[in-house]
Formats: sequence, C-alpha cells, structure tokens
Amino acid sequence: MEMETKLFIAGLAFLAIAIIMKILKKIIYGGQPPEIWFKLYSLIDTAWTALLIASLIMFLFIQAFKIPSGSMRNTLLEGDHLFVNKFIYGLHIPFADGKRVFPMRQIKRGDIIVFRAPVSALSPEEKAKNINKDFIKRCVGLPGDTIEIKDKVLYVNGIAQSEPYVLYGDKNTTYLGVLHGMSDYQQEWESGNFVFLGQRIRDNFGPVVVPEGYFMMMGDNRDFSFDSRFFGPVKNELIKGKALFLYWPLSRIRIIK
Repeated sequence: MEMETKLFIAGLAFLAIAIIMKILKKIIYGGQPPEIWFKLYSLIDTAWTALLIASLIMFLFIQAFKIPSGSMRNTLLEGDHLFVNKFIYGLHIPFADGKRVFPMRQIKRGDIIVFRAPVSALSPEEKAKNINKDFIKRCVGLPGDTIEIKDKVLYVNGIAQSEPYVLYGDKNTTYLGVLHGMSDYQQEWESGNFVFLGQRIRDNFGPVVVPEGYFMMMGDNRDFSFDSRFFGPVKNELIKGKALFLYWPLSRIRIIK
C-alpha cells in the first residue's frame, strides 16, 4: 500500500473516531463533558485534518522520492532526495488505478519519470507479498516509436540518439543469438519475458514498437540499469510523475532537467 493511501486511510480513521466521540459526548455527558474530553477531541480533530491534507497533497501534487540504486548515475546518485511533480501529466483520480485528468503537458522523450514497477519487474518474493515499489528512469520512447539498440547506441525511429547524460560503465558489448523468432520478439518483450535473458540483450536490442498507452524507460547508467529492455514497456497508468527538484544533499540541490 502506498504512503499517500496509508495517510488517507489513517485520516479517515481519525475522522471516524472524532465522529464517535461527538456521539458519545451527547450520550454519556449530555450537556457539559470534562475538560480532558475537549483536549482529546481537539487533538484527534487536528490529527485527522493534517493527515487528510498531507495525503491529498501527496496523492495529487508532490511526492518525496529517494534514489534507491545507481541506475540513473551520474544524473542522479544513490541516496539523492527529490520531489516529484505528480500533476504535470494530469491529476490522479483517487482509487482509479492510476488514471489522470487535466494534464498540463504530455510525456516527452527525455523526461525523468517516477513510475510504479510493472509486475514483470518484481521478484517472485515481491509478487507473493504484493509489494509495490517505484522506479525512476528516463523516457526514451513514446507510443508508436520504433526502438532499437545497436552496439550500445540507441536508435529511435531509425535515428541514432545523442545522449550526453548516458554513462557506459562496461567496455564490453553483449550479443544475443536468435533465441526468439522475429514473429514473437515483440510479444515476448511486451510480456516482460526478457527479464529471463539477463544482460545478454543489454547492448543489442530490438527493433520493437512501443505500444499505444505505453512508454519505453531506460536508466542513464545504461550498462547497469534494470529497465524496459528487460521488463517491457511501462503502462501509462503506472506513471506517477516527473522528477522536479533535487533537495538533498545540499551540495547537489538543483532543478532536474
């Protein structure tokens, strides 16, 4: 369960307690309850209001995020703390499975995006425990784009991409023999089955076409990133927002572009 949902539920719980206390006050004390009653009620009332406001802000507008791994080096480092803009791609509708309304702009290639990990990206243990976790990657492919990687170079719609932010930490280039016939390569990728191929498809991949309603996400630390090459395209509904502002450590504070 995500943090904003937990806060929202906690806020509702405090609201329920406040309502019950109001009812009990009339039943037990009638007109004038003791002073301690008012102090307790005031504390609970403040708590549920604060929790509901905090959950609303986190659900609709801003999310704090901590970089968990080195997949975005050197753009973002392990332990960096940042804020995620959750409304730029549209306001999230509560309990609507990630659906959004009123977008300020559409997702663009090059956006650094936080998204909920697809099921294919989770380990068997995480799936068994119904664990949800967030990833942060760069969008390199939009719906309808043809994506291919040749000897580490990314091609979008047949054009080699200039990616000055990408880090290549392994001088070796990996090659994969034809394990999949061309007829089902796209389907296998979309299904997330390339997670079983490991690093063998890292440097030579595709071509695949990003399906409608999905996006291709890759880490800037290209040789050491677990991303859409392996677990498949990312569904639009899984996207939570765009990385906005790095606020910690202070030596690295900046707007993220």
